[in-house]
Amino acid sequence: MDNLNNLSIQDEPVASPASEPRKQKKKKVLLMGKSGSGKSSMRSIIFSNYVAKDTRRLGATIDVDLSHVKFLGNLTLNLWDCGGQDAFMENYLNQQRQHVFSNVGVLIYVFDIESRDFDRDLLTYRSIVQALAQFSPTASVYLLIHKMDLIPPVQREDLYNHRVSIVRSKSATFDPTPFATSIWDQSLYKAWAEIIHDLVPNLDQIEKHLGSLGKMIMAEEVLLFERSSFLVVSSWCSKEIFTGDKDNPAQNPTYDRNERLSNIIKNFKQSTSRYTGTPKSAEQFSVFELKMPNFCMFIVKFTTNTYLGVVLPPGEERFNAAMENCYIARKEFEDLDSPAKKSADRGATSESLETA
Repeated sequence: MDNLNNLSIQDEPVASPASEPRKQKKKKVLLMGKSGSGKSSMRSIIFSNYVAKDTRRLGATIDVDLSHVKFLGNLTLNLWDCGGQDAFMENYLNQQRQHVFSNVGVLIYVFDIESRDFDRDLLTYRSIVQALAQFSPTASVYLLIHKMDLIPPVQREDLYNHRVSIVRSKSATFDPTPFATSIWDQSLYKAWAEIIHDLVPNLDQIEKHLGSLGKMIMAEEVLLFERSSFLVVSSWCSKEIFTGDKDNPAQNPTYDRNERLSNIIKNFKQSTSRYTGTPKSAEQFSVFELKMPNFCMFIVKFTTNTYLGVVLPPGEERFNAAMENCYIARKEFEDLDSPAKKSADRGATSESLETA
């Protein structure tokens, strides 16, 4: 623990947030797809702490449901959940075309894998990406082929690949990133975690600090969770334990375990809320410990917007020392996670995002 001060990254000098105020970053995110495709359900699970069965009572989205989701201090997602009824789609593409599609950072388009009118869905999607190319040509596009749980397992991969191939051919100048998703398993967390991962503005600094911490406490894995959604924002892993390649899994073959863990923790929080009477959005725990014969793990409240998960070899002394070092290391990460300091331009965005 005496060497904790060595945690600060020295590879490249980085201006301290305390000395150089950071502008708040706003990212306009469009969540679109035909009515009934599952947009609002997935948003409620990820950002509003719903469980899958609770989404059955959600009604159809009327026009645009606008929400602001804060992520890691100075990043705010300006999330537009757009109703998918034909009348609304026509309105977005005509009367509100510039308003909806200007200054977009990310388009997330959801396709229902069981849609009975896929050709019509494609026509709508093509019109959407054409409008996006006109007003936000640098936006990122993500395709969520949703409700995959409704397809027999032996048919899923072929059907998914076929749909993705067709949709990509209608994507104009964009090269969309596809995901197969379902609200009933961890696939939803995988998709949204990767989307958020691409949006965090200071992720390179966070990952350097995370790797330095992991090596110092001799961890096998370190995971940084966003506080409310429990999406894995960043992770570090010892090379001896896991290669990150599902075709070459080293000692740990569960390559999607981060998403599984997010799913498990969200369900644990739901159970805690139900049995303690605390609100679903509240923080039901500050420390979670798990000690097994072949490994140990703890999850602690870390910074304002994050939890930290650490996996270690068994051993009480190593476990206690690692937890103490993580508590002391909070300040290094809190600086990266803190909102911009007070200044004349606090809350300002770049010119391209001012109207987002």
